Amino acid sequence: MPVKKKKPSVLKRQRQEEKRRLRNKQILAKIKALIKKTKKQILDGQDYKPTLNTAIKEIDRAASKGILHKNTAARKKSRLVRTVNKLTTDTSLPSKS
Repeated sequence: MPVKKKKPSVLKRQRQEEKRRLRNKQILAKIKALIKKTKKQILDGQDYKPTLNTAIKEIDRAASKGILHKNTAARKKSRLVRTVNKLTTDTSLPSKS
């Protein structure tokens, strides 16, 4: 069976998909980095609230653009806030030793 030549519309679609894939990958990497940075700032005792707000904002933006599903975004935000609450309450308690 002979190999068909790709139509120009197929080639254009492939170029668009590649651009979108790279952009989406970059945004997801940024979200992961912000989540890690927030956790690290809490453990180091630095001010984490601006980073936390930025992470939540980026997660919401990714969900609105269709990069993340809305339930995935909600789960990520929930886990992040739950972790933040856990880490901040553990570090703020005085030690009983």
